[in-house]
Amino acid sequence: MHNESLKTLVVDALEDLKAKDVALLDVSRLTSVTDLMVVASGTSTRHVTALADHVVERAKASGIQPLGVEGQAGSDWVLVDLGDLVVHVMLPDTRQLYDLERLWADLPSDGEHQEQGGT
Repeated sequence: MHNESLKTLVVDALEDLKAKDVALLDVSRLTSVTDLMVVASGTSTRHVTALADHVVERAKASGIQPLGVEGQAGSDWVLVDLGDLVVHVMLPDTRQLYDLERLWADLPSDGEHQEQGGT
């Protein structure tokens, strides 16, 4: 599935169950692990789990088998790895603590690496 279609599928799935503060991060220039990250908040551990489960269900219905899911029932953070897109669903306090949006925004892209060392 093309990244745009995958992004739409994930965002729609999150919005179906009223995820809060959905953010899209293009990390393709920062890492080879994934191209996109979606970060969203749930209102309770039950809501976080339901949001992640809904993303997995929608992905499978579209023929996409998640590569992995970390953190399950009762978790304050669930990660769904869809290959080219990774979804992080968190409680607001956990999201604020780890601040993934700022973390990934502050990393230098591959084109910005500077050589260290001397002559």
